[in-house]
Amino acid sequence: MKIGNVDVRLLKEKYDTPLYIYDVSKMKKNLRDYKNNFKSDLFETEIIYASKAFCIKEMLRLINREEVSLDVVSMGELQTALAVGFPVNRIYFHGNNKSEQELILAVEEGIGTIVVDNLMELEALERICFERKKTIHILIRLNLGIEAHTHKFIVTSHVDSKFGVSYNSIEYQKMKEIFLRSKYIIFDGFHSHIGSQIFDLSGYIAAMDKCIAISKDFDKPLVLNIGGGFGVRYTEADKPFSIIEGSKKLIEGCESALRKWKGKIKKLCIEPGRSIVAEAGNTLYTIGYLKQTPNKLYYFIDGGMTDNIRPALYQAKYNADIVGKENELKNHIVTIAGKCCESGDLIIEDIPLPMAVPNDLLITYTTGAYGYSMGSNYNKALFPAIVFIEDGEDRLVCKRQSYKELLEREI
Repeated sequence: MKIGNVDVRLLKEKYDTPLYIYDVSKMKKNLRDYKNNFKSDLFETEIIYASKAFCIKEMLRLINREEVSLDVVSMGELQTALAVGFPVNRIYFHGNNKSEQELILAVEEGIGTIVVDNLMELEALERICFERKKTIHILIRLNLGIEAHTHKFIVTSHVDSKFGVSYNSIEYQKMKEIFLRSKYIIFDGFHSHIGSQIFDLSGYIAAMDKCIAISKDFDKPLVLNIGGGFGVRYTEADKPFSIIEGSKKLIEGCESALRKWKGKIKKLCIEPGRSIVAEAGNTLYTIGYLKQTPNKLYYFIDGGMTDNIRPALYQAKYNADIVGKENELKNHIVTIAGKCCESGDLIIEDIPLPMAVPNDLLITYTTGAYGYSMGSNYNKALFPAIVFIEDGEDRLVCKRQSYKELLEREI
């Protein structure tokens, strides 16, 4: 088996396992498909990479080279962006509970846009700007009450969500009073995000329609950011729209809503993350022991929930192959189990695979999003290495954690 014209067995020999492997050409294609198709003659557009999906220095360098903007949600993600010299004017800073330290850094560094979640945050931000006599651009995150049909942990716009404010709420009205009178807060528009791993564009169309209707209350064209959450194919059961198709339909939906409301906007933004990196990434494991119980055949791997928490967290599904046996008869129903001391440490349940032997390599597909970024040192497991593949060349972009590094913060 090859990825980007590199044999994965050679990657095992060179970097060991578990190993995250990314095909750079796929990520570039995804980014360029967005840039080339998310366009309109009626308004500006902006692609903003949601870095929470996969945030390492080299990934942010790639995003910058492709002239895509960046969304960060924490001090750590912001510091990563600053460390690689990412242009601050193209950074959007999210979060429902930004600390004083985070807001001060954002203001002092001149971060392009703060996506403000609530009244208390806006009050703190205005005070920080006043004390430093600095201005900051903001979007207000609206909770539009549009619920996506995904797992309850990744739906972000139901009425009692922790994110955003309702346009009709007293809290929003107080926020509006602040940003309309403030000399330091520059209100640009609204942000919304309805969830993740979404296959149906109708929720986004409805969100744009609501935002455009609301934007008529203002005397200037606004920026509308409709978030991300576009679905990807983890298994054959998933039916995502293509980046090209989705981009064009979102533009058409926005233009239609503008005609309906006889409105104008300055810019439409989207925040894809998963759809850029997920299918470009794979995880390589080494199979250790096999176990047959009365009802299950287990293949044990040298990773697990520490490098991919999604199956345990919200029952995410994946596909996999045994390297070198992709075309063999898949006549065994197998559960792929990790080595953590947890019964729920199951990467894939009931997948048909050929018979394995110890030291076979197992590759799981579409692990480029929320694998490394949600990883942990549970059971004192080490973070895997990350390799980028491009033009037949492999390049280490994140070293495997060592046991010395694992313990060095402990006193």
